[in-house]
Amino acid sequence: MAKNPVAWFEIYVDDMPRAIAFYQSVFHVQLEKMDNPSANEIEMWSFPSNMEQYGVTGALAKMNGVSAGAGGTLVYFSCEDCATEEARVISSGGSIQQPKMAIGEYGFMTLATDTEGNMFGLHSMH
Repeated sequence: MAKNPVAWFEIYVDDMPRAIAFYQSVFHVQLEKMDNPSANEIEMWSFPSNMEQYGVTGALAKMNGVSAGAGGTLVYFSCEDCATEEARVISSGGSIQQPKMAIGEYGFMTLATDTEGNMFGLHSMH
Protein backbone atom coordinates (compact mmCIF):
# COMPACT_ATOMS: atom_id res chain seq x y z
CA MET A 1 0.00 0.00 0.00
CA ALA A 2 1.40 3.34 -1.03
CA LYS A 3 -1.02 5.33 1.17
CA ASN A 4 -2.77 4.89 4.48
CA PRO A 5 -5.28 2.03 4.15
CA VAL A 6 -8.58 3.84 4.80
CA ALA A 7 -10.03 6.06 2.08
CA TRP A 8 -13.67 6.48 3.19
CA PHE A 9 -16.18 5.21 5.77
CA GLU A 10 -19.95 4.87 5.95
CA ILE A 11 -21.95 4.48 9.15
CA TYR A 12 -25.26 2.85 8.32
CA VAL A 13 -28.31 4.17 10.14
CA ASP A 14 -32.02 3.34 10.41
CA ASP A 15 -33.29 6.80 11.40
CA MET A 16 -31.35 9.48 9.50
CA PRO A 17 -32.70 12.59 11.31
CA ARG A 18 -31.96 10.99 14.71
CA ALA A 19 -28.44 9.96 13.61
CA ILE A 20 -27.69 13.40 12.15
CA ALA A 21 -28.79 15.06 15.40
CA PHE A 22 -26.59 12.67 17.43
CA TYR A 23 -23.37 13.19 15.46
CA GLN A 24 -23.86 16.94 15.08
CA SER A 25 -24.43 17.21 18.83
CA VAL A 26 -21.46 15.05 19.87
CA PHE A 27 -18.92 16.58 17.48
CA HIS A 28 -20.35 20.12 17.16
CA VAL A 29 -20.30 19.93 13.34
CA GLN A 30 -22.83 20.33 10.53
CA LEU A 31 -23.27 17.30 8.28
CA GLU A 32 -23.97 18.02 4.61
CA LYS A 33 -26.45 16.16 2.41
CA MET A 34 -24.68 14.47 -0.49
CA ASP A 35 -25.99 13.81 -3.97
CA ASN A 36 -26.71 10.13 -4.58
CA PRO A 37 -23.36 8.80 -5.88
CA SER A 38 -24.76 5.64 -7.49
CA ALA A 39 -27.75 3.94 -9.04
CA ASN A 40 -28.65 2.53 -5.60
CA GLU A 41 -31.27 4.31 -3.54
CA ILE A 42 -29.07 5.70 -0.77
CA GLU A 43 -29.28 8.78 1.43
CA MET A 44 -25.93 10.10 2.63
CA TRP A 45 -24.89 12.96 4.90
CA SER A 46 -21.15 13.67 5.00
CA PHE A 47 -18.92 14.82 7.81
CA PRO A 48 -16.99 18.06 7.21
CA SER A 49 -13.58 17.46 5.70
CA ASN A 50 -10.51 18.98 4.13
CA MET A 51 -9.16 16.72 1.39
CA GLU A 52 -5.73 18.37 1.73
CA GLN A 53 -5.23 17.17 5.32
CA TYR A 54 -4.21 13.82 6.77
CA GLY A 55 -7.02 11.40 7.51
CA VAL A 56 -10.26 10.40 5.87
CA THR A 57 -13.87 11.48 5.89
CA GLY A 58 -17.10 9.61 5.53
CA ALA A 59 -20.85 9.77 5.82
CA LEU A 60 -23.95 8.53 7.55
CA ALA A 61 -25.73 6.27 5.05
CA LYS A 62 -29.27 4.86 4.81
CA MET A 63 -30.00 2.22 2.19
CA ASN A 64 -32.69 -0.45 1.92
CA GLY A 65 -31.33 -3.87 2.83
CA VAL A 66 -28.42 -2.54 4.93
CA SER A 67 -29.08 -2.41 8.67
CA ALA A 68 -27.46 -0.29 11.34
CA GLY A 69 -25.92 -1.84 14.43
CA ALA A 70 -23.14 -4.16 15.43
CA GLY A 71 -20.68 -5.11 12.73
CA GLY A 72 -17.07 -6.00 12.28
CA THR A 73 -15.61 -2.53 11.69
CA LEU A 74 -14.87 0.16 14.26
CA VAL A 75 -14.33 3.78 13.18
CA TYR A 76 -12.32 6.04 15.49
CA PHE A 77 -12.93 9.80 15.33
CA SER A 78 -9.93 12.01 16.01
CA CYS A 79 -10.40 14.49 18.89
CA GLU A 80 -8.30 17.04 20.76
CA ASP A 81 -9.36 15.36 24.02
CA CYS A 82 -11.76 12.43 23.68
CA ALA A 83 -13.23 13.24 27.12
CA THR A 84 -14.93 16.29 25.56
CA GLU A 85 -16.89 14.31 22.96
CA GLU A 86 -17.39 11.44 25.45
CA ALA A 87 -19.22 13.87 27.74
CA ARG A 88 -21.65 14.74 24.91
CA VAL A 89 -22.50 11.14 23.95
CA ILE A 90 -24.99 10.46 26.80
CA SER A 91 -26.78 13.82 26.47
CA SER A 92 -27.06 13.18 22.71
CA GLY A 93 -28.83 9.83 23.20
CA GLY A 94 -25.88 7.42 22.96
CA SER A 95 -24.02 5.34 25.54
CA ILE A 96 -20.43 4.80 26.68
CA GLN A 97 -19.02 1.27 26.42
CA GLN A 98 -15.47 2.10 27.60
CA PRO A 99 -14.75 5.45 29.26
CA LYS A 100 -11.59 7.33 28.31
CA MET A 101 -8.57 5.16 28.97
CA ALA A 102 -4.85 5.42 28.31
CA ILE A 103 -3.40 3.32 25.49
CA GLY A 104 0.25 3.98 26.22
CA GLU A 105 2.27 5.86 23.64
CA TYR A 106 -0.79 5.90 21.34
CA GLY A 107 -2.74 8.31 23.54
CA PHE A 108 -6.28 7.77 24.80
CA MET A 109 -9.51 6.22 23.56
CA THR A 110 -13.21 5.94 24.36
CA LEU A 111 -15.71 3.45 22.96
CA ALA A 112 -19.30 4.66 22.52
CA THR A 113 -22.54 3.55 20.86
CA ASP A 114 -24.67 5.92 18.79
CA THR A 115 -28.47 6.17 18.63
CA GLU A 116 -28.54 3.53 15.86
CA GLY A 117 -26.63 0.85 17.78
CA ASN A 118 -23.31 1.45 15.99
CA MET A 119 -20.20 1.32 18.16
CA PHE A 120 -17.52 3.91 17.37
CA GLY A 121 -14.31 5.09 18.96
CA LEU A 122 -12.92 8.44 20.02
CA HIS A 123 -9.15 8.94 19.97
CA SER A 124 -6.88 11.68 21.24
CA MET A 125 -3.28 12.11 22.27
CA HIS A 126 -4.31 13.99 25.47
